[in-house]
Order: sequence, then structure tokens, then C-alpha cells
Amino acid sequence: MWKRKSMKRKAIALLKQNYWRMISVCFLIALLTTSYAVSTTFLNLQLPSGSESADAVFTLTIPNSEAVIDAVRNIAAGTPLPSLFNGFPEDALSVLIDLFSTTISVFFTLLRTVNTAFTDGLSLPLIFSAFSILLAFFYQIFVSNILIIGERRFFLENRSYRQTPVSKIFFLYKLRCERHPAWVMFCRSFFQFLWNFTVIGGIIKHYEYLLIPYILAENPKAGRKDAFFLSKQLMRRNKWKFFLLDLSFLGWHFLSLCTLGFLSYVFVHPYAAACRAEIYACLRRNYVLSRSPGYESLNDSYLEHVPSEDELLISKALYDDSQGPYTKISYFAPEQYPVFLFSVQPPLKAVKNPVNPARRYDALSYLFLFAAFSIFGWILETLLQLITGGIWTAEPILTGPWLPLYGAYGVLSLLLFRRLYRKPVITFILNVLLYSVLEYFSSLAIELLTGIRVHDYSDFFLNLGGRIYLGGSVSFAIIGCAFLYYLAPRWTDRYMKLGHSRRVALCVILYALFTADVIFSFWLIFT
Repeated sequence: MWKRKSMKRKAIALLKQNYWRMISVCFLIALLTTSYAVSTTFLNLQLPSGSESADAVFTLTIPNSEAVIDAVRNIAAGTPLPSLFNGFPEDALSVLIDLFSTTISVFFTLLRTVNTAFTDGLSLPLIFSAFSILLAFFYQIFVSNILIIGERRFFLENRSYRQTPVSKIFFLYKLRCERHPAWVMFCRSFFQFLWNFTVIGGIIKHYEYLLIPYILAENPKAGRKDAFFLSKQLMRRNKWKFFLLDLSFLGWHFLSLCTLGFLSYVFVHPYAAACRAEIYACLRRNYVLSRSPGYESLNDSYLEHVPSEDELLISKALYDDSQGPYTKISYFAPEQYPVFLFSVQPPLKAVKNPVNPARRYDALSYLFLFAAFSIFGWILETLLQLITGGIWTAEPILTGPWLPLYGAYGVLSLLLFRRLYRKPVITFILNVLLYSVLEYFSSLAIELLTGIRVHDYSDFFLNLGGRIYLGGSVSFAIIGCAFLYYLAPRWTDRYMKLGHSRRVALCVILYALFTADVIFSFWLIFT
């Protein structure tokens, strides 16, 4: 049996020992998944101020509250609406809806599609909006749920291995083992959705299914029935205790609201996540020791037993004899989980040399990366518009698939911050500042030159002149760090394999197309 105070003390001890990694993981999970909705809302909250500029040609998304209220009005079809949807109460309702919902959601994307069907009928916007439902669904299943399992894995390893890397949240992608966990998590969400209609049953099933992500984090190959069965068994006579545990965090969540979500990032989320990981470890330990039904699926003994150096050397020697995927590329670092002993191993083609963020880049590589990251930015923005808003708005300045702001930002991040890669927190903060300055002055310059207001963030909370807002800068900083730490080194490695003549030819083609697009686009604007 576990005691709440004991689990919290252990969680606090872990937080003191590995503070920056733990808050980094929770911060990434909050921004990349549907978890921790309230804390992320303040970064992307759109206030119902009605200050949208008519000259703006691009808006980020349709607020969830607007989608709900428009859907109610469309379905009412002229029927007088309750006073709740008129005047100030509507503004208050909008804030509440946006506060407790996430940007990427299949439900709200479906609502936007329904609204589009009412207003536009069968049209191109409706097709884009319907396609966005599919994108949101796949994001939820194959990105959000997979990263949630990765977060659980990080906190389980972090209990015994203090140098567990933040990249552990991507461990299922590294193992090429996403489809089965994604299916189990989909079943969990679907069954939970059905049970929610009974209200009380939904609350009970929420706690009964609570440990499924932890079971998949320990054993990604666990069957659907096994995962549900084990979670049910582990939570037997523990659901009420978990409910009381969640109640004990309500005070912290209220304080977090008072700090606009800041306290959640720096303390509440990592504290609660560490506490739940401790409880799971205690429950699974007792379950395995008692040899209860299905305990064989809880097969990762190294979460509890940290092998000695001699054990690692012997295991490594035996593993090398097996000619497995980690034979050529394998290591064990102090205070890190021995990945080559994990029960699930990646295919040989998935095992790659470690990325070197500090690598050198020549002038040709920088030219290639500018073009590559500009195209990548266009693809990313297009998908983001479809997923969050159900619409697609072409880049207002350039005709082709380019967003030079991404390219300039990525190259400048490499030039300025590459040597700071060992200090990820400082690198992230500097990326926030760099992007903020770039977008603000590029937006101002484009408006002065062409008279076009590219973006209008006036309705967004914590914006500066409607040209930048905090949520956008934070999101871009994450993309910039991904470019610095992973994308740029990987893309450059592949680019260098082309040979000098092919690399020159590729750059010539890319920049010829880019220059032609710039000339044509500005010709259209000024004529």
C-alpha cells in the first residue's frame, strides 16, 4: 500500500535532484500534446475583444469558444438563444471554453467543419475543413498519445537514473514501435469517451484506465486486453486514493491560474507527474512480487534494479554475441538506463549514429539549410492551419512554398547559439528572443514596403503591437531548438552525401526557383 504524503516527499526529492530536465519534459508535453490544457491556454488565448484588423491577411486559428458558440447558433437556426450567449456572459463563457480546452482537438475541429457546412455548403473550404478532422485525429493518435507515453517513460526512468535525457519522450519513435501503443491508447480514449456519457461511470473509468500509459511505457508490446486488465487490477482499491491525490493538487492549480499558468510549468506539472510515477512504481512492484495474474507483462526489472558496471559489461558482451541492432552502435552512460537491455529493440535500419549539434557547417550547407527550412516552415504552417482552424491560407507575399522567416531564423539560430548546445534552457530562451525580434521587424518591414499586414495577433493574450505574441514565440523557439539539436545536423549529413557537384547543383536550382518566386510575387503586389 502507498501513502500520499510519502509519495509526495519522494517526488519533491526527485524534483530537487533533476529539476531542469523534469520541467523541460513537462513543458514540451504541455505544448506538443493535449495534456495540461489550462497552463498552455494563456500562451495562445484569444480574447473576445473584436480588435481583428481588416487589413490582416492571415489569422492563426479559430478560437474553440467561437467554434462552440457558432455551432449553437447554426443549429438553433433562428431560434432565440439563451441570454448566456449575449453580451458579457458570452465573453466570460468564451474565456472558460478556451481556458479548459486545447488547440489541437478532434472535437473542436469537427465543430469548425460543421460550421463551415452551414455557412459555405459543399465548397472547397468544407473539403479543407473535413480534411483537417483527419489530420487532427492522426495527430492525436500518432503524436500526442505517443508523446504522453514517452513522458511516463521519462519519469519512470528518472526515479533511478538521474541522467535520463529529455529526448526519452520520443523513445517509441526511436524503437519504431508506435502503431501498437497508438492502437491501445485509441481504445482507451474511445472507451473513455463512451463512458463519459454516464458521467459517474466516466469518472470511475478515468481512474481505472489511468495507468495504461505507464504500462505501455514499461512494455510497449503489452496487448490491449493485458494493458486494460493490468490497469484495472493495479487501480483496484486505489481509485479513491488517486481521486484524493488529485484533489490535493487543486490548491496548486488555483495558484497556477493566478500566475497565468507559469507556476504549472516551473513546479506543479513536474511535481504531480513525479508523484504519479512513484505511485505506479510502488503498485507494479507489489503486483509483480505477489505474482498476480498477468504480472509477466510488467517485465522491465531495470526500472527498479539499477545494474552495476560489471553486470553491464557482462550483458553487453552477451548482447554483442547476439548480433542485435545495437551491436555496432551501443553505449551505456553513467546514471542512464541501459537501452540495449530494453525488452523492445529497434530494427537495424533505425539505429543511427548520435546527432552532433556542435558540428561545423560550411557556406554551402548554410545556403541549403536556409532553403530547406523555408520549405519546411511552409509545410508546417499549412498543416497547423488545417489542424487548428480547418482552413488553409496561402502565404500572402510569396506565391511558392517558401517561408523565408523560418530559413533566416534557423540559420541565425545555428550561427549564434550552436556553441551553447550544452545549455538547452539558455538556448531556448535566446531562441524566444531571436524569433520575437525577427518576426516583429520583418512584419513591420513588409507592411511598410507593401502595405500588407501579414499577421494580426491583436486578439491574442500577451501580444506586442499585434505583430508577435508569447505563444507564437515559445512555439517557434521549440522548432528552433529542434532545428539546432536534430534537424540541421541530420539534414546536413544527408546533404553532404550528395557530393560537391550535386550539392552545388541543388543549391542553384533551389535559389533559382526562390529568386523567380520573389520577383514574380512582388511584381503581382506592385502591379
